[in-house]
Amino acid sequence: MGTSQSREGDITDSDREYRSEEEEEEEEEQYDAMERQEIPQSSRSTLDEIDRKLESLRLKYPQRPNDVKNPVKLYLHIGGNTPNAKWIISDKLTSYSFSKIGGDGDVDDEEPVGGGVSGWVLKVGSKVRSRVSTEMQLKMLGDQRRVDFVSNGVWALKFVTDEQYRRFVTEFQDCLFENVYGLKGTEENKMKVYGKEFIGWVKPEAADDSMWEDAEEDPGTPARPSQELMEEFEEAANGGVQSLTLGALDNSFLVNDLGVQVYRNYHRGIHGKGICVKFDGKDASGQLTPQKALLMRGETNMMLMSPLKEGKPHSTGLQQLDIETGKIVTEWKFGKDGTEITMKDITNDTKGSQLDPSESTFLGLDDNRLCQWDMRDRRGIVQNIASSNSPVLHWNQGHQFSRGTNFQCFASTGDGSIVIGSLDGKIRLYSKTSMRQAKTAFPGLGSPITHVDVTYDGKSVLGTTDTYLVLICTLFTDKDGNTKTGFGGRMGNKIPAPRLLKLTPLDSHLAGTDNRFHGGHFSWVTENGKQERHIVATVGKFSVIWDFQRVKNSAHECYRNQQGLKSCYCYKIVLKDESIVESRFMHDKFAVSDSPEAPLVVATPMKVSSFSLSGRKSQA
Repeated sequence: MGTSQSREGDITDSDREYRSEEEEEEEEEQYDAMERQEIPQSSRSTLDEIDRKLESLRLKYPQRPNDVKNPVKLYLHIGGNTPNAKWIISDKLTSYSFSKIGGDGDVDDEEPVGGGVSGWVLKVGSKVRSRVSTEMQLKMLGDQRRVDFVSNGVWALKFVTDEQYRRFVTEFQDCLFENVYGLKGTEENKMKVYGKEFIGWVKPEAADDSMWEDAEEDPGTPARPSQELMEEFEEAANGGVQSLTLGALDNSFLVNDLGVQVYRNYHRGIHGKGICVKFDGKDASGQLTPQKALLMRGETNMMLMSPLKEGKPHSTGLQQLDIETGKIVTEWKFGKDGTEITMKDITNDTKGSQLDPSESTFLGLDDNRLCQWDMRDRRGIVQNIASSNSPVLHWNQGHQFSRGTNFQCFASTGDGSIVIGSLDGKIRLYSKTSMRQAKTAFPGLGSPITHVDVTYDGKSVLGTTDTYLVLICTLFTDKDGNTKTGFGGRMGNKIPAPRLLKLTPLDSHLAGTDNRFHGGHFSWVTENGKQERHIVATVGKFSVIWDFQRVKNSAHECYRNQQGLKSCYCYKIVLKDESIVESRFMHDKFAVSDSPEAPLVVATPMKVSSFSLSGRKSQA
């Protein structure tokens, strides 16, 4: 409950059992000065004899950075998010190394990390041993010659020189590339993975960043300063909440184990009406609670899709709920050429088509299928439960791809263009006129895409992975000098480098080792010329909110002193007392004059809460 800023403390050597860096440097200078002093020849033999005797006693001289390969100072963060949280020195002077376990490379002599782990591993002294991966949430702080990361705790490394810091970061990124793709992190292999068109994903400094500026909103509506989040409503949700479906008109809905709960939309959030439409009988896909709900026909109807098996999204059909009567009016089957097929996701034809009272089509996605379903039969007559037992939806248009596309999720723009995220991390853009071949296919960064969203104008795409969000600018300039999006044409070789949205290592650790990002969304507009203002995603008990304009700004302070793709860590956190099911911004029409954004709705299995962004400048 409540909200907070992202938490990150400065490193200070506060424990007096450790000397400060200044004291250590002063002592080393004094030591060096003593070594440079002239020693009389008559005394040298005596000193040599003393040194030999001291060495025979095996006394430990204090090590200095010059005596250690890859020297670093290791810090550990303690205290979590309590008032006593702080960084402490774990090792005043230690060393790091990257070792390869298993595979064709050198095999480390020590035990592997965890069961069956192979690939490049980062070792720091005897205290840190972790496979190089995005789960480490490595954060670079170049101005401090420091990196923070997660490995059974939150750690920081401080380097002696800028050169040592840069060498570590380069080594880490090359090891990460090899662990992800199975190829050495050479420039040639990176080009092989990403392709020459995506040179900016390999070398962000070579990308055309100006397109990000073109994607920003008009000067007439500048980004506002940091705002506070204020909780407006919180109430019980009767347990077992599975999904949140927001309406742009009068009502929004929670699907739980009992049925569909109806909430009233207000300018301060959503508030319960005390109405619950209970599920009546078995649906076309079995008896499991629906996982997906889609509003249609001017928000008077809802399509409910249930998984065939627990933990699997695939379904062979769906139920059509008439919201006004509270009755299931039709149970539909998915079929093609007389054969029953499955779908794993459904969405509206366009970002605002749920408001169209005459809407009768919607989009469907399966592992290797993209299609449009039509609720009218071939003779144009709407089928209903009174005249047909589980009618089959008409496959209006679409394509069944060869195996291997591994589609996971999709979304539509305001004009009906489609973005699809895949298991291999690829993000494909399809125009509104063809579902057969993607106009643009972004290579991804190696992590599976679990959710996608797109702005109403199609200029920006958001992909969710377990450990970060990837924000892509789709704008490019064609050969005639016209600015287009990747939905309408091939983007050429000047594709902007993406932005990454991440948690700090500390927040990632506090979110829990088993918690993953899910459901990254833009705020909701359905009008040409309006620009989305925020991005929200969920991880564990956190709803995490980024300022969209700040993320796009190439001069944003987060991007200073970073190597590789730009990563943004400026966000606000809504913290609840249980894991969050979903977080979504209400439609832009519900924004009020003293707030820069429509309310945020946060659903947990037991509660639903609404938050408003205050126009007042935050004091945090």
